[in-house]
This record gives sequence, C-alpha cells and structure tokens, in this order.
Amino acid sequence: MAVPVLRTERLVLRGWGEKDRAPFAALNADPEVMEHFPAPLTRAESDAWVDRIERHFDRHGFGWWALEAEEGFIGFTGLAVPRFHAGWMDGREQPVVEVGWRLRRSAWGRGYATEAARECLRHAFEDLGREEVVSFTVVGNTRSRAVMERLGMRPLALYDHPVEGRAALPSVCYLLTRRDRGTQA
Repeated sequence: MAVPVLRTERLVLRGWGEKDRAPFAALNADPEVMEHFPAPLTRAESDAWVDRIERHFDRHGFGWWALEAEEGFIGFTGLAVPRFHAGWMDGREQPVVEVGWRLRRSAWGRGYATEAARECLRHAFEDLGREEVVSFTVVGNTRSRAVMERLGMRPLALYDHPVEGRAALPSVCYLLTRRDRGTQA
C-alpha cells in the first residue's frame, strides 16, 4: 500500500526507503538513545524492525513513519498497534493505538518529537476516527514523559511492560482522548 505522507512546518513523516536503514541502525545502536530499552539493537534487529513497520502499514494503514527534517533522516514518529497485552488495555471501545517516537541525539531538544507526534495525533483523530490514543514508556524516561505531557496526555496506568526473556520494566501509560484533545486551546 502507499504510505500516507504527513507534513508539519519543519518535518516530513514518510514511508521508509532503503537509504533509511543504515541511519536507523545507527540510531538503534546508540546506547544513549536506547538508554530506556533493554539493549541497543544490532543491524539485523534494526532491519527486521523496518520490515515489521512496512507490514504494519500494509495491515493497518498507519505505522511508524520515517521522520525527516532539513538535515535528513532523524528517526521515526508514528502510530502503532502494540504487540503486547497489559491490563489497562482491557475494556477499551477500540483496539489500542499508541503514538511514539525515537530520534537520534542530534535531533533532541528541538521540539521535533512533540511536533511530529502532534501531527500523528491529528491524523489519528481526524483521519482515522480514533477516540483515544495512548503512549507509554518506562517510568524513568523523563524526556518522553515530558513530550506526552506537552501533547496534553494524562497518566492512565502504571504497569510492568513485558520484555521477552527479561524482567518486566516498570512503565507508565499516558492517554489522550478525542474529547480531551478538543478542549486544548
């Protein structure tokens, strides 16, 4: 399927190309970028993730968009259906969709994650008809939690995020509803 292109004042959210794999692998291998994940990714793991991203777009019509700024590829931002289950997912009217991001260090502190995530939320609510979107991270990831709060999201639940073959990570889920989004000025 053709991946929809989203744009903001400074950013382009687009489908993935072969040229994105090497910088994505470098981003995923950076220990500082991956500080709140179980481990940095190998090139093979990073490439496999791009393959999953492309399949997710084919299946759902949305996913993790490659994020491009004036300086080129800087990471990803997008929407995804989580591949795990947690108790806070039960009883929701629609299947859970998350908004998330990962940017290379040189792109941190410039408002790119917030700007791109806002466009993803606009797309989720206005184009995809979502009633709510979540975002989650480990409890100690203060940078991502600050982005969630700038987006108007509110904490929904503390939970133990499952990690294959490892101890679960104490995590927090944030929520933004269509109604809450409509009240932001």
